Amino acid sequence: MGTWDTGPFDNDTAADFANALDDVEPEAREALIRGVLVRTIDATGYLMEAEEAVAAAALIAAQCPEGDPVDTPYGPETPMPLFPSDLRALADEALARIVGDEDGPASNWVNPEDWKQWRAILTRLRAVLSAPPPSIALFDVQP
Repeated sequence: MGTWDTGPFDNDTAADFANALDDVEPEAREALIRGVLVRTIDATGYLMEAEEAVAAAALIAAQCPEGDPVDTPYGPETPMPLFPSDLRALADEALARIVGDEDGPASNWVNPEDWKQWRAILTRLRAVLSAPPPSIALFDVQP
């Protein structure tokens, strides 16, 4: 894996995933994202698609109220469709699986400071994804 920084799209695999999202029709993007998240959650042994799952989670978190936009040159160039709310829980679960995998991506960091920064990014993504959606009062009823 070629990694140049700690961001969700700062590695060859995630950048290739962004290109794959750009190459499919807009209506197929959700299926690609959902697929990588489900495969990461269900994986046994080595997490083959962890880098893609982190990138997918960042795209979903970007649509959440407290989410950060994906504005890296290595992310998708085309706008993403509005994702259904159930993807938030899948993304959070996939990230939990990645963070908990001691032999996975967490073990690839040579520099401990890079590992801490990467871990902080995943923690931030999880906080955004697991936050309850804003509630909207339907009626203001007064006695």
